[in-house]
Amino acid sequence: MAVDPIVKGHGSLRSISGRENDAGAQFVLESKGQWWHAGYHLTTAIVGPTILTLPYVFRGLGWGLGFFCLTMMGIVTFYAYYLMSLVLEHCEKQGRRHIRFRELASDVLGSGWMFYFVVAIQTAINTGISIAAILLAGQCLEIVYSRIRPDGTLKLYHFIAMVTVVMIALSQLPSFHSLRHINFVSLLLSLGYTSLIVAACIHAGTSKNAPPRDYSLESSQASRVFNAFTSISIIAAIFGNGILPEIQATLAPPATGKMLKGLLLCYSVIFITFYSAAVSGYYTFGNKSNSNTLQSLLPDNGPALAPTWILVLSVLFILLQLFAIGLVYSQVAFEIMEMKSADTQQGVFSKRNLIPRLLLRTTYMMLCGFFAAMLPFFGDINSVVGAIGFIPLDFILPMLLYNMTHKPSKSSVTYWINFSIIVVFTGVGLLGTFSSIRKLILDAKQFKLFSSNVVG
Repeated sequence: MAVDPIVKGHGSLRSISGRENDAGAQFVLESKGQWWHAGYHLTTAIVGPTILTLPYVFRGLGWGLGFFCLTMMGIVTFYAYYLMSLVLEHCEKQGRRHIRFRELASDVLGSGWMFYFVVAIQTAINTGISIAAILLAGQCLEIVYSRIRPDGTLKLYHFIAMVTVVMIALSQLPSFHSLRHINFVSLLLSLGYTSLIVAACIHAGTSKNAPPRDYSLESSQASRVFNAFTSISIIAAIFGNGILPEIQATLAPPATGKMLKGLLLCYSVIFITFYSAAVSGYYTFGNKSNSNTLQSLLPDNGPALAPTWILVLSVLFILLQLFAIGLVYSQVAFEIMEMKSADTQQGVFSKRNLIPRLLLRTTYMMLCGFFAAMLPFFGDINSVVGAIGFIPLDFILPMLLYNMTHKPSKSSVTYWINFSIIVVFTGVGLLGTFSSIRKLILDAKQFKLFSSNVVG
């Protein structure tokens, strides 16, 4: 078995040790997958219902800048993830196979604080997305319920509780690799609901009841700037995943070349879904685009703008995929918990390991469900998480880690491309954080704890 330094104590690197007693590695991040499994995991981590936010992103950028930012973000993230896979392969060839982002960053950058920085950022991203997945899944159920029972008494938090119960059951699947079939279905679901939403938008835009289209931006220059950076932060959140080392860890060693194939599979799905969702939604609704295209198609006042069966089927596909997304982004929390609570000397389904897993994962999902019910704002979470979390992990650290491990010449094109991306996205992250938090504060006036109205 390949070994690598394990970070202990105050984040300093101690002697190289095996993973025989590391239950997080042995159980949760077991390395049995093929490249297409990694493609399924990546697609589930990136291609989700957040793509229905893209018309809203174009609302803040306009056609030209919207296309440019979406395309550049796709190119940069593919490049960053490819570099990250090369860094992981480089370390593996040197006998240090890293299966966690935090250990990789601490090993290469050689500072204890980096270990805790990555832990904090990953925890914020993963927990935030798990909460958002449960919140949006609850909203999907509420949409279907409101169409069936317009005068029904159930509230959003009731549906969030239902979703949480299902997530508790699914969370007992022991390893990341065991999600491969679920994540393949998730890939198909993303293609399915994107096609349905695109068809619904085209129907709405060409019908006699088509909403008036206006593609003008805000009249205030300051508002335009803030909206633009908020939109860029949302794109960063949509393209981000922050768990690529953990996904690569599921590949059976050696991982050389496998991750590139997985990325190509993932970005093929991204190309189909992102552009079609953005163009169809913004074309139909213009600067009236909501942060969720479904809400634009289902206005509070007036009839639905597309056939009911298309919208209901879309919502059901989204609901099912959200379970997969919530599970994928919970894996880092699960491996952290099991690294200390499980015993590798006993079987994964032994009573000794089953009971702690059941208790810890149930508690984690219950907490995510509680915060989803308490804080019903989805679009604003996307932009804040994108600026604070995804930009450092997915747009800055991969380039820095590559320059540190492969040491390209300072006169080389590669070095300066990486350096330029670091500088640009550091600035984008800072400005995006400010504008996203500003919008969050403004929207905070519109919601109450445990409200049935999702803001954003």
